Amino acid sequence: MLYDGVVGLISQNLDRLATEHIIPAFPSNIDKEPVQLAQDNIKLMKEVEMVWADHSSNMDKIGSILKYMDRVLTKEAGVPSILEKGRDLFLKHIIRPPIIDHIVSSILKLLRIDRDGYITDLFALQGCVQVLLNLQLSDGAEYTSVYKRDLEPSILRETTEFYAAEGVRLLQTCGASEFLCKVETRLKEEDTRAHQSLSLTTAPALKRILQDTLLAPHLSDILRKEGSWLDVMIDLDKFEDLSRMYSLFSHVPTGVRVMRRALKDSIARRGAELITLTPGDVEAAVGGEDEVGVGGTKGGGKGKARAPAVTSQDLSFALKWVEDVLAVKDKLDAALNESFARDRELESGINEAFELIVSQQPRAPEFISLFIDENLKKGLKGKTDQEVENVLEKTVMVFRFLTEKDVFERYYKGHLAKRLLHGRSVSDDAERGMLAKLKVECGYQFTQKLEGMFHDMKTSSDTMQAYKTHLAALPVRNVPNTLWLSLTPLQSQEIDLSVTVMTSTFWPIPSDRTPYILTPILTRACRSFEQFYLSRHSGRRLTWQLSLGHADVRATFKTRTHDLNVSTLALVILLLFESVSDGDFLKYEDIKTATQIPEPELQRHLQSLACAKYKVLRKHPPGRDVNVDDSFSFNTDFTARLQKIKISTVAARVESGEERKETQNRVEEERRHQTEACIVRIMKDRKHMTHNELINEVTLQLASRFQPNPLNIKKRIEGLIEREYLERCEDRKSYNYLVCTVFVSSATLVVLIASSQA
Repeated sequence: MLYDGVVGLISQNLDRLATEHIIPAFPSNIDKEPVQLAQDNIKLMKEVEMVWADHSSNMDKIGSILKYMDRVLTKEAGVPSILEKGRDLFLKHIIRPPIIDHIVSSILKLLRIDRDGYITDLFALQGCVQVLLNLQLSDGAEYTSVYKRDLEPSILRETTEFYAAEGVRLLQTCGASEFLCKVETRLKEEDTRAHQSLSLTTAPALKRILQDTLLAPHLSDILRKEGSWLDVMIDLDKFEDLSRMYSLFSHVPTGVRVMRRALKDSIARRGAELITLTPGDVEAAVGGEDEVGVGGTKGGGKGKARAPAVTSQDLSFALKWVEDVLAVKDKLDAALNESFARDRELESGINEAFELIVSQQPRAPEFISLFIDENLKKGLKGKTDQEVENVLEKTVMVFRFLTEKDVFERYYKGHLAKRLLHGRSVSDDAERGMLAKLKVECGYQFTQKLEGMFHDMKTSSDTMQAYKTHLAALPVRNVPNTLWLSLTPLQSQEIDLSVTVMTSTFWPIPSDRTPYILTPILTRACRSFEQFYLSRHSGRRLTWQLSLGHADVRATFKTRTHDLNVSTLALVILLLFESVSDGDFLKYEDIKTATQIPEPELQRHLQSLACAKYKVLRKHPPGRDVNVDDSFSFNTDFTARLQKIKISTVAARVESGEERKETQNRVEEERRHQTEACIVRIMKDRKHMTHNELINEVTLQLASRFQPNPLNIKKRIEGLIEREYLERCEDRKSYNYLVCTVFVSSATLVVLIASSQA
């Protein structure tokens, strides 16, 4: 009787509270201002919180009075304790339709008003939500709260609808940066709202909804927003916006993949802008020939030589292409470090895109080698060691993206050879530093010949020191001065000779076996060195590469004396005029017969001496081109402001169409040999392999130098079968290695370059 009476009293009190406090607080359906509407909803929530507080206080007092009944009688009767019964009664009389519907509706409206940016009292919301959290419902062996059952699903559903519409609206009205800022703000607001006013368990679900509605459907649209898309952010170094983008996208399952694809597309667009038709490509397409250029084209006058416009434009384009690629790489690296936390997936996408850029430029190996050549010749002057290191690191960074590293090696060897032979390297440490980096990237085999070139330079320096010591021990022999070339005697030598001895297998210079006719003074100097060198090294053969040498000669004119720096072949031509009287001429054919210089080389050197800025020879008749019926005389009236004058013959630094074809043919020949050697090396180790296994293994081993074509590998296999290195098995799908012994004999050819000072 007591238990039932208490239950009846509690029920009557709850009905009274609902009738007097909660139902009158229901918000009306009349349209009101958001602030007034919020106040109406807050009033209901406060009433619910007040009723719960009153009920909880009453139940605590009743529970204290009826402790004995709860401890003994309720268990015997099999009924809930008075506290549990009070909770059930509250659910029955208060948390019931339509009261619960109005409570949920009020909470959703208040959340909507707060999301729209109006100031609301979220403490009342927090109190009401806490009431729903405290009301636990029994579902078999598990308990759940009214909040989880009635309120949270409605909140999540309303949130999904709100932010789905919000995402579309923001995409139409905002730029990418503003869109991301608003999404980030929304995420923070919802997280704060969940922690302060709702339940902590709702926060992850709200975050997923925002990601699924604000971000996931619009990832591609955000990246391609006109006027504020990814390209603009990267160009303007908006690292904060990029960092925000990465942070938001990384929480969406497909976000990083979409960013990776967008970055690759952005880099590809930039790369496409760099690929333009150069004058050299036009020249190659029409099959034209490069004009022969000469140095010192400044100044006017009828006798000015025609400058090689194609060459200068090609060189500028080559350098600019590498600089532009480096600039784009710097931009992306800065974004990767500052904004993308060096994300592995994004980094791999960036690298793949740059590899595509480099592969789309067919002359990339030549351009990269030219860029290194330009910097190591003059670009590093006055820079610190760290700045030198940065330039080399950037260049190697682009080099990594090359697939045709063997083509680069050929160009780099040629440019390095010219720097070493002409003494144009700014720093030997920088040269060796670059060599060390290439060795790390490609291994010892890649740099073996390059290191051999440095070794030859060191050995040549020691050899020349020994040669000068040898000459110093000889008795002094004076030589009378010539007519207009003052030759200083050096012990038993008329000229100061400097020789670079090169191992032919290291240097990328074809052997020049032209039988030049030298003047007696040059012949004696060459023979003197040959006798000295061969006395120290037996079994070697020397070939003079005069076309690569240079000479310093002092020439006396009417008004003053000048020190001329010319090529060795130009010196040979000048020495012919020693015995020519003032006003006399030498015909073109006479010079050709007297020197045996090939006609193209002869024309280039005569142009540099008679048609360029410094005309130490006169051409008759005057003109810019050298013809076979021209005559030449020594220009005794020549004068210049400088004491020391360099008269150089400019060779094309960027290859012409024909030269590129020749280089490509040599590369293809080397690749054939490398492919065959790789096949034999693999089969010698494995003895037996299937066709596909052999193709894959050869491709893998050659990938560090170039990307082999499977068809070419197949051709090389067929060639090795014909030469009985391999045999095809009966199944026609595999090969066996045939043991054979090959005897190879070789001889070392030493080539040397002469530079002289007369």
